[in-house]
Amino acid sequence: MSQTTPVVTMRSYGFLGFLTVLNVLNFVDRQLLASFSNYIVPDLGLTNTQFGLLTGLIFLTFYSVAGLFMGTLADRVNRTRFIALGVGLWSLLTAASGMAKGFLSLAAPRMLIGVGESILTPTAMSLLADRFPTQRLGFASGFYYMGVPIGVGVSLLIVGYVGPVIGWRNCFYLLGGIGLVLALVMFFLKDPKRSVASVNVSSDGVQPGFFDLLKILFAALKASPALTMTIGGGVAFHFILGASTFDQLWYVQERGFDKAEIAQITGWIGITAGIAGNLFGGLGGDYFLKKTGVGRPMFLFLVMLVLAPVNIAYRLVEPDYWVFWLGVGAGFFQLGCFYGPTFSTVQELVPEEIRATVVAFYILLLNMAGVAIGVSLAGVYIDYLMAIGNPQPYTQALLWFTVISLAAIPLFYFAGRYYETDKARLNALVQAGLKG
Repeated sequence: MSQTTPVVTMRSYGFLGFLTVLNVLNFVDRQLLASFSNYIVPDLGLTNTQFGLLTGLIFLTFYSVAGLFMGTLADRVNRTRFIALGVGLWSLLTAASGMAKGFLSLAAPRMLIGVGESILTPTAMSLLADRFPTQRLGFASGFYYMGVPIGVGVSLLIVGYVGPVIGWRNCFYLLGGIGLVLALVMFFLKDPKRSVASVNVSSDGVQPGFFDLLKILFAALKASPALTMTIGGGVAFHFILGASTFDQLWYVQERGFDKAEIAQITGWIGITAGIAGNLFGGLGGDYFLKKTGVGRPMFLFLVMLVLAPVNIAYRLVEPDYWVFWLGVGAGFFQLGCFYGPTFSTVQELVPEEIRATVVAFYILLLNMAGVAIGVSLAGVYIDYLMAIGNPQPYTQALLWFTVISLAAIPLFYFAGRYYETDKARLNALVQAGLKG
């Protein structure tokens, strides 16, 4: 039995576009709390530690752990209807977040929103892998992940333009309603046929269970240094992504911006630089792999190496220096570059029957060992610095987490070096299995 290569049609691109719209909504909903930090924190009387928990451990624990189970389910159920269920669930809970009166009443829906959102990306990545061939998967993953910078940017634009008019609570209600409409549309879309090698049925006709899929996953991790180092690099990169939840508070309290004005400015920068980064990362990573045969993580190594001095310098200068604004744009650009190369790489280095499972596992580690630690520890550290009278607690915390995240650079380098060998080993095992 041979594996068929997906034929890319205009319908495939349309499907990719709709999944990207859902991912935009996903990140608008997820980021809206952080974007409204200058409104919600004083309104609900939250400390930095509480705010860090709301955007970190409380949300991400449920999101990441549930995502591992959702990834294995996505490899076994109708995927479009599964996504519709997730979008509908998180949209209802987003609307419920608008009714919060304090820390606990906001924490409850934030926990469960994570369960709904955990369904989308593992399932979407599995769907895209059945719509796009390997050589185009970096582009498809990068395009889908334009939802991150666009979603973050749109959330800031909502804060800057809509929030002052209707208030932060009504913004949550509005987004919940939009999500329910999109969930209904997704429910009626057809789940594309899975590729032969990705159908999870053993020779006796029985689908592997959750622990069977995890066993395959951990065997793949053990066999592939490129896979483990790609995941490790992603985790390190996400330390600063978590800590940057405090960026809006930093802009206002230590860089002197008006809260609505800086939300507008960073929103437009985020969308523009983020889209540029996603396209550059997706298309550039595919081209780099095609021309060199070296894995896409090496492409990310070069990007991060070039941008590292700017990412450090802009935390130290005042906003009247051009380096500051270059740094704002560079952060969004680098974030955009990240997703296409890494998510395509982790899928290429595992057997196809666990594609959604490895994406879910990757997301779990990115969030629990990266974002959650970054945002939660940053919140505690900022409160500590305030307590001892540090004049710029946000600046110091964000600078240290930027430096820590640079550990991703050597990890991506070695992942790129091992990629070709690990990919060849996997292909040989797949071919041996098909002949058997």
